[in-house]
This record gives sequence, C-alpha cells and structure tokens, in this order.
Amino acid sequence: MSAGAGARIPVMVPWLGEEEARAAADAVLSGWVAQGPRVAEFERAFAERVGAGHGIAVSSCTTALHLALVALELGPGDEVVVPSLSFIATANAVRYVGARPVFADVEEATGNLTAATVDAVRTPRTKAVLAVHQGGVPADVHALRAACADWDLALVEDAACGIGATVGGKSVGHGALLAAWSFHPRKVITTGEGGMLTTDDAEWAERLRRLREHGMNVSAAQRHASGTPIVESYLEVGFNYRMTDIQAAIGLVQLGKLDAIVARRRELAARYTELLRAVPGVRPVGDPVHGEGNFQSYWVLLAGEFPVGRDRLLGVLAEAGVSARRGIMASHLEPAYAGHGAAQLPVTERISRDSLILPLFHTMTREQQDRVVSVLREQAGG
Repeated sequence: MSAGAGARIPVMVPWLGEEEARAAADAVLSGWVAQGPRVAEFERAFAERVGAGHGIAVSSCTTALHLALVALELGPGDEVVVPSLSFIATANAVRYVGARPVFADVEEATGNLTAATVDAVRTPRTKAVLAVHQGGVPADVHALRAACADWDLALVEDAACGIGATVGGKSVGHGALLAAWSFHPRKVITTGEGGMLTTDDAEWAERLRRLREHGMNVSAAQRHASGTPIVESYLEVGFNYRMTDIQAAIGLVQLGKLDAIVARRRELAARYTELLRAVPGVRPVGDPVHGEGNFQSYWVLLAGEFPVGRDRLLGVLAEAGVSARRGIMASHLEPAYAGHGAAQLPVTERISRDSLILPLFHTMTREQQDRVVSVLREQAGG
C-alpha cells in the first residue's frame, strides 16, 4: 500500500502485514469471532503496556469516552470542560450523557488544554475535564491533575492519538482516572475500528465491562465457558459496545510492533523538522518539555506571512500528488454546535485555520518526504 516514486503520497498508511492477516484468520478458524479470549488477552496486554490496572476493550474510542462519562455519573445540569480543538467526538460524548460541553482554548505549541485555559471557563456547574493528547502530543497531565484535584473535578484523558507517547518518561494514560484510546486506521496502531478504556479502579472496570455488554451480570464468554446453564440478568441499562476477537487478534500483533512504529514515526518527524528549517513561515509540531510525542500526526502551523493560505496550499499539494489534510478541527465552529455558545478561543481558531497535516507513515521514503517539502518550499517562495 506504499506509494512509490511519482505515485500519489498518502497521508497515512497503517503498517499491517502477514502477521496480522494470520492472527485474524486464526481467530476466524477458531470459531470464536465475537468478544472472547483474545479480547481478554488484548485488554491485559494493553493495560500492562500503558501502566494501568485494567483495560476494557470496546467498539471505538467514542464509545470509550461515553462509558467513561457514564461511570462518572454525569448528566443534565453538569458541565464538562473540553477543548474545541479536537475531533468532534470529544464534545459529542459529553452530550451523549446529557451534560454540556464547555469549550476551552489551548496552548499554541501543543494544541492541548492547560490548567490556565481550563480555569478560564470552569463554573460552579463544572464536574469534569476531558483533556486530549492532540495528534499524539502529550498534554501536561501532571499539572492538569493537580489543578483538577484542587478544584474537585474528575479528569478524563482522551488518549485516542496517545499510545506510545510519554509524560515524564511514563506512558500517556499512566495513573489516569480514566483514559480512552482509539485503534482507528489513522491511529498509531489499529484494529480496523475499536477502542479501549483504562483505569486503576477495579470496581469501575467491572461495571464498565457490564455496561459494554448490555449491562449483563455475566459475560457471553463466561456463559459459554460454564459447564452448566447460566441464566443472566441485566443489572442496569447498558450498551452494545463490544470488540470482536478478530479485532483483538490484530491488536495484539500491532501492540507488539508499537515500539518500532513509534521509533520510525519519530525518525521521520525529525527529518521533516530538519528539512523544514529552510522553509520560512512553517512551524512544525514538536515535543513538549514534559514529554515525548508519538507523531500520530505531523502537523505544521503556517505563519501569517506565509504567501499561500492553508486551503490553497492543500490544493497545491493535491495537484502535486501529495495527500495532506487540514489541521485539527474547531468543534465549536461546526454546524452541530451552532448556537451552543463558547468563550473566545483565539488560539483554537488560529490553529484550526492555519494548520495542516503532512503525510507520515511507516513505509514512507526519503524521496517522498523530499517531494512533500519541495512543494512547501516552492510555495514559500524558496
């Protein structure tokens, strides 16, 4: 699936191969394709990798975020501070439980919430903060956790893009109250679709496993493993948010590749950054002082003096055979949030308007990177 010389350069290609294909086939041939033993193994391996007590595999990161807010028992009348600079699922998850998302601004260097930007919009109705590790750049969760503890607020981490990134030398999600993860194909590791919740709280983990499976007191896997009939009961209204064993089988292989994937992405990102030093008006994303990113996305911010607007630049790149994308969306400007109301978010709107995501994938070649940068250099007048 990699693009050769002269061919269109994709923005992202998952690093999948024969090992994942065999793992998926083995799951199919086992006769157990729904949530089962491979899901349980993936949960254990993933939780161990990020330093969490428990992993709860689900159908997507969106459903993971929803379950996290259900676990916190949030509802109508409650407010949750979220960044507008995020995929719209972050804010939508708050609305799923009937609470109100309150949009906060972000810092320009990382695209993430800070304690100061949260403090600017919190109110007596604020019950939680949903912080995003945007594009794989880790948020300063130590500062956010300390602030939320002072304010008596729960902090949930949207780590959709975060696997393989670190804060203070430890995995994103380590020590999190609740963290939600994505395995979409655009993410660092993939199961096609799928997500995970991690937590250190055993009681929450037990309830979350019930909630993903219609609120049943005993899982389908436990019923099938029992030598005697079990009549299940439904303890509360739950959801159908399960992951399949086919997905988990692929996820286990991908998790084993994680170190190699992140190392390669950081290598490519470092080369991009070096090449872009010669392109005026382009500021690349980089590591924050408190951690290291995984470069799930390599995004650049155009300076005001850059001679071509972001949207026009995307068109020029496309004409040159380069598939780039607009930067991270500003959710508060989307039609779904028309009339919702938001504070002034100048940094969010600047990043969303003037940033773009450049191609970066495991099999990317130096020649492909040179082609991407040559278009930027030409448009910068270099």
